Amino acid sequence: MGSRENYGVIVARSSYLFTSESVSEGHPDKVCDRISDEIVDMIYKEAKKTGIDPWNVRVACETLATTNRVVIAGEVRVPPTFLKTDKHGNEVINPSKFKSAARRAIKSIGYEQDGFHWKSAKIDVLLHSQSADIAQGVDNAADMQGEEGAGDQGIMFGYACGETPDLMPAPIYYAHKILELLAAARKSGTGDAAKLGPDAKSQVTVRYENGEPVEATQIVLSTQHLDASWDSKKVRQVVEPYIREALDGIRIAEDCKWHINPTGKFVIGGPDGDAGLTGRKIIVDTYGGAAPHGGGAFSGKDTTKVDRSAAYAARYLAKNVVAAKLAGRCTIQLSYAIGVAQPLSIYVDTHGTGQVDEALLEKALGEVMDLSPSGIRRHLDLNKPIYAKTAAYGHFGRKPGRDGSFSWEKTDLVQALKAAVKNQIAA
Repeated sequence: MGSRENYGVIVARSSYLFTSESVSEGHPDKVCDRISDEIVDMIYKEAKKTGIDPWNVRVACETLATTNRVVIAGEVRVPPTFLKTDKHGNEVINPSKFKSAARRAIKSIGYEQDGFHWKSAKIDVLLHSQSADIAQGVDNAADMQGEEGAGDQGIMFGYACGETPDLMPAPIYYAHKILELLAAARKSGTGDAAKLGPDAKSQVTVRYENGEPVEATQIVLSTQHLDASWDSKKVRQVVEPYIREALDGIRIAEDCKWHINPTGKFVIGGPDGDAGLTGRKIIVDTYGGAAPHGGGAFSGKDTTKVDRSAAYAARYLAKNVVAAKLAGRCTIQLSYAIGVAQPLSIYVDTHGTGQVDEALLEKALGEVMDLSPSGIRRHLDLNKPIYAKTAAYGHFGRKPGRDGSFSWEKTDLVQALKAAVKNQIAA
């Protein structure tokens, strides 16, 4: 076979198929994400109630779930009301409130099955105080630099594109929407949809022409059902109207292939069917594979952890770049070192859609927002109990709430960004 020595210029593909998946709030990993984030929220609430400065909250909480068993572990800095004295006279974490938070989360999701029930599941709490070595990286940096340092090293990415109203990639946008509508129908308690179970997965394949999403060509849904007599045909009858409603913004191809409960019966679901862990669905949480992910999970972490806060900031900046029409598509990378406040680097890629040079954008982004952990927390107002609702259906592409949730989805930086770019060009 002859070799090719001259490949010429590589041109980005404009016509292709791309697929993304989502998982429901009852997926085993998402159950764990929800419990971990309920604990983050609970500690923020208690800090406010007891007069503790929310800037001093520290949480790194991991959850494991399996058949009628939940294990909660990690490091925290909590208000005194979460502590008790052990038999040796030492202050330790009091597990009672953490167990209650886990049970509330499981009940809200809807698990009342023999193998996983909010009331009867055994819950172990193995939380302990935050490592002094880690704490000094954040706290001592504030003394030396006048602002807190990053809680760890790492790289974080943000992404936005013009494919959907929320500036998200189409495949993940529609995969999430299918499961959100099914969850709402299940919880309504009416009709056959009320017999669906909490555990579900969706997947949507989208055909792109000239870089634009034009139609869905493959739809995959596996959903738990509580009626053991149902087969795949019956499940499709129940879920198809909701899928079509979810995909109202994109054409469903005439020859679209539907794969609904392709394995047949799906009665045993959730952690009883498959063990779950916090942070195991990071691509579902972000952009469905359409953009890079730095590797760190979000759930169970307070926002000194740049895995979470800087990923939110990067999405916020990328979304504002696209909303300002400075690019049709934008990827931003931020990097940090533990104990160091300001990012080590800011990288922008507009994928050939930019209206200005990316180097100018990089400088402008650093001007319009303080990207230190404390600057991000202050700008986006992150020291609040707003994280449980992020645990399912993605951290991005959501509507900002009156309670301050999803503040990173706002496009309130557009004018400042345009002005900063204009100043960079003038300079």
